[in-house]
Amino acid sequence: MLTGKKVVVGISGGIAAYKALDVVSRLKKAGAEVRVVMTRAATQFITPLTFREISGNPVICDMWQEPKAWNVEHIALANWADVVLIVPATANIIGKIASGIADEFLSTTVMATKAPVVLAPAMNTNMYLNPIVSDNLSRLSKLGYNIIPPATGMLACGVEGPGRLPEPETIVTELVRILSKCFDLVGKRVLVTAAGTREPLDPVRYIGNRSSGKMGYALASAAANRGANVILVSGPSNLSSPPGVILKKVETAAEMRQVVLEEFGAADLVIKAAAVADYRPSIVSKQKMKKNDEKITLVLEKNPDILAELGAHKDKQILVGFAAETEDLLTHATEKLIRKNLDMIVANDVTLPGAGFDADTNIVRVLYQDGRVEEVAQMSKESLAGLLLDRITILMTNSN
Repeated sequence: MLTGKKVVVGISGGIAAYKALDVVSRLKKAGAEVRVVMTRAATQFITPLTFREISGNPVICDMWQEPKAWNVEHIALANWADVVLIVPATANIIGKIASGIADEFLSTTVMATKAPVVLAPAMNTNMYLNPIVSDNLSRLSKLGYNIIPPATGMLACGVEGPGRLPEPETIVTELVRILSKCFDLVGKRVLVTAAGTREPLDPVRYIGNRSSGKMGYALASAAANRGANVILVSGPSNLSSPPGVILKKVETAAEMRQVVLEEFGAADLVIKAAAVADYRPSIVSKQKMKKNDEKITLVLEKNPDILAELGAHKDKQILVGFAAETEDLLTHATEKLIRKNLDMIVANDVTLPGAGFDADTNIVRVLYQDGRVEEVAQMSKESLAGLLLDRITILMTNSN
């Protein structure tokens, strides 16, 4: 699976360092060439000699030790790597990388490499849930670092919860997936909608949905990073256009429908993450409405259901929808999946902490046409975007 791939494995100072030995062994068996870098703290848990014997290469533990293969060795190693895997990634090394600190060999190599960097966090549950660590991981995810979420279980400290290093087999499988998915959307045209729409009442006021667009923008960015040609149709948002994405700004549901229908025919994948207003005012005042009366009656008319319209006319496209609900999540999401002829729907209860509008994280359930329901734990919207694209590319492969 990894024949010819060059993997730098960074070992930082956590009790899970001993599991990294199995990871290196599995990488070698998969055909990879492995070079190991250890922090000084890591050498307190397991000896460099052990990694040298398993990897078949010298182990680097000190920025200032005599180079064994290169001049300016951390730069050469950074350029050599196809991927850098840090296992375990402690709170300390995560904080260094997130802050741009390069004060020893491993952090310096990470700063210098252009290869994908994969972090497998492992630490005490309270440390992992600390807002500082969460913010650092979220920041790194936004910058394009790949995060393998830790497992939940009994930790060495006696606490049970998230923070346990995933099994070595899982880590290697994820590494293979990350390497193989880097450009798995090359040549594909992806249409993403994001943010809410605004339906004007008058030149000042409007009816709208509470959506920041963060999920849609994260999906557009992730798809572009995987080689897709991405069209992002966005309602009003304060977010910047992701690099490599064609951004088309709209305001109303009618405007979004027009642009989406224009782009739909050429699309291979459509992800409708926008929060489109269901209704619009029947009459729009040309002047600002004055607050004269104690009560005011608004007459609303229904907006077109863009997603249902796409579902009725889709041909080759994979069509993915979102369902933001406040009750009966699975019931409503399943009904939308069937009625709108979707290949997949992402459902979230917006009343849950960490899953509401404008949050940086999300908690979702993914529903498929065959009846499967996948529960996804809370994670950053950037990480979720990668996970969803992993699932979608499987659907695209199976549909061919």
